[in-house]
Amino acid sequence: MFILDRILQKQGFILADGATGTNYFQLGLETGYPPELWSLEKPEHVSGLHQRFIEAGSDVILTNTFGGTSHRLKLHQAEDQVRALNIAAARLARECADNYHAATGREIAVAGSMGPTGELFTPLGMLTHDAAVAAFTEQAEALAEGGVDMLWIETISAFEEVFAALEAAKKTGLPVAATMTFDTAGKSMMGVDPADFAKQISEKGVVAVGANCGIGPAELMHSVTAMHPADGVMRIAKGNCGIPEYVEGKIHYHGTPELMATYAVLARDAGVQIIGGCCGTSPDHIRAMRQALDQATDGDRPAVDAARLESELGKPWKNIPEQSSSTSAASNQRRRRRKS
Repeated sequence: MFILDRILQKQGFILADGATGTNYFQLGLETGYPPELWSLEKPEHVSGLHQRFIEAGSDVILTNTFGGTSHRLKLHQAEDQVRALNIAAARLARECADNYHAATGREIAVAGSMGPTGELFTPLGMLTHDAAVAAFTEQAEALAEGGVDMLWIETISAFEEVFAALEAAKKTGLPVAATMTFDTAGKSMMGVDPADFAKQISEKGVVAVGANCGIGPAELMHSVTAMHPADGVMRIAKGNCGIPEYVEGKIHYHGTPELMATYAVLARDAGVQIIGGCCGTSPDHIRAMRQALDQATDGDRPAVDAARLESELGKPWKNIPEQSSSTSAASNQRRRRRKS
């Protein structure tokens, strides 16, 4: 039985981890510096964050490889380190998961994070399908060699890119999950609808499909509740810790542990199996989410409708302007940064 199925069968939900970049910033990561290099340069920080998330209650930890393709790493003259960085990151996460399992008996799944290349596909840009598949294959094979349980495609905005990543990931024979980011009035930056994404991707042999990142918990839940994947495919909700704002020159997330705990229970009540946090989510937030989920009994699942979501999380897409053109979407896609 697949590890996620065992965890779900045992406790009724699967709690994923939180942010990478946001927490590394607290440890001294400089803005613009690639976190992926820390897997070789500062492995103690990478392992330390994994350990903190595990101890807070995470059942799934994602590797420090979000920007681990050659397209991302070439921005830092590190494109020749794709294999080494992905293997190192996978092994650090694997070691943390295995050590915790040996000490406590609780299984922890290791998911190999595969984020967007940051490039635009033809005809808007120069990236071809074959080139994207080659880049993702290099990353996926290294993650598999490093010992991950599954591959986790995340923060994608275009069907072309998720299709390429899926093709590459499947070459490893590992289970695959895929999430998109819906942050433009209910759609991805490249115009993909959540329901259409879930339908198309869940028919391609993935074990889980869903949404991550975006604006905040309200918007994330609005997207995820619109998804109706194929039978047997889990749903993922991995939302930002509130709405990001600039405060004194730095990005600040307003979401409290209490807000994220409320969001976690709402996601569970809505039938979402894999629940976690994205940008701004610390181990403290994950701990609050774990406590709330543990206290929510299987028999206590009140209906999750639009009124309840708005009452507990706020009105989704409030004051969020809708993207008006493919040109604007393409521009935003070029500016998309790594998850924080």
